[in-house]
Amino acid sequence: MPPVSDVSRLRPIDRVLGFVGRGLATVASAVPASRPNPAGALRDERLTAEERARSAALMRVNHVGEVCAQALYDGQAVSTADPMLRERFRQAAAEEADHLAWTHERIIELGGRTSLLNPLWYAGAFGLGVLAGRAGDRASLGFMAETERQVEAHLAGHLDRLPPTDDRSRAIVARMKDDEVAHAEAALSLGGAELPAPVRLGMRLAARLMTTVAHRV
Repeated sequence: MPPVSDVSRLRPIDRVLGFVGRGLATVASAVPASRPNPAGALRDERLTAEERARSAALMRVNHVGEVCAQALYDGQAVSTADPMLRERFRQAAAEEADHLAWTHERIIELGGRTSLLNPLWYAGAFGLGVLAGRAGDRASLGFMAETERQVEAHLAGHLDRLPPTDDRSRAIVARMKDDEVAHAEAALSLGGAELPAPVRLGMRLAARLMTTVAHRV
């Protein structure tokens, strides 16, 4: 896809094709990381079969979260008229792409698989991103901040549930958590509005459904 600064000069059909290409790459986990994997040279300690399965399931949930993050930011970027904000969403998506690559790599190492429903997750999250963008830039940034807050809490829970000896998975999740905090703070600094309590509750319920299903499928 062309650099963010060039996107506004593309014809509408070219923009659509660009986002379709990004969507296909995301679902196929073909988006490369730009930063080194936080697991680095950490040893893959001996895990029992049950521990490997537990870690793989948790990392599959995290991978789905990153598929949704790519889709949300793409949807928000395509629906804002502000070139600077569009670039910010695209930059956030690029940083989240690292998470996508890291979680996919760890799932493979653990002998697991990604969610069979990734195309559905992407399509649904993209639609939510477009709706958030259509609600206005302040609401869209508020949606971004609240999403990242909830993801941060979700990742903190996974750090408690991952096997204590699974250092590689834990290093990845810890870095992801730090990045989500930074994204939430950036969205608020750009003028993100606090979302109404019913909206925040709805987001939590939707996230709970997604994580429950992704843990198994």
